[in-house]
Amino acid sequence: MARFLVILDVDSTLIEEEAIELLAREAGSGDLVAAVTARAMAGELDFAQSLQERVATLAGLGSEIVAELASSIHLTHGARELVDGVHAAGGAIGVVSGGFHELLDPLAASLGLDHHRANRLGVEAGELTGTTEGPIVDAAAKADAVREWAAAHGLPLARTIVVGDGANDLAMMEIAGLSIAFDAKPIVCESAHVCLPDRDLSAVLAVLGLRG
Repeated sequence: MARFLVILDVDSTLIEEEAIELLAREAGSGDLVAAVTARAMAGELDFAQSLQERVATLAGLGSEIVAELASSIHLTHGARELVDGVHAAGGAIGVVSGGFHELLDPLAASLGLDHHRANRLGVEAGELTGTTEGPIVDAAAKADAVREWAAAHGLPLARTIVVGDGANDLAMMEIAGLSIAFDAKPIVCESAHVCLPDRDLSAVLAVLGLRG
């Protein structure tokens, strides 16, 4: 049984990029999507509505581009060290994302994550439909994932640590035993227990007392 559970956001936290923006550049809607993403992460827009608006710009994009883009994603510095450190200390670690399984799955397998969850892109006849399939992973769904995964390990929420950077992470950070804002928007830093300004995820280990 895990001693504790660490859960991270993905876009601009586990990875350097915003997945939706990578896809949008290929679809020719990069500037529009980047602007909407920035407003959503600052808490100015409803996430689910903004996601639907952004994904709609991807309609007609060949689905093969998703696999090609997956190989171009960069892990944030210290990500592997964090995963290995949590596992070495008897913890479990997962990620929950407003991005997409199609880009996240290879990363989750490579890192050896215990849990991962994201949205799924709609595909028809080899092209993106401009929609998502299944429930949208929004702020409420992220909080639900924290509860579900903690219960799966028999852990109280007090033994959970959540790391995020945007307004979409606030709901799961609110219920966590420890919330860590990582290179975060002001609204997130103001709400978190700890604010880490530098882009080095291994610093989370020091916060947890797992590194000097």
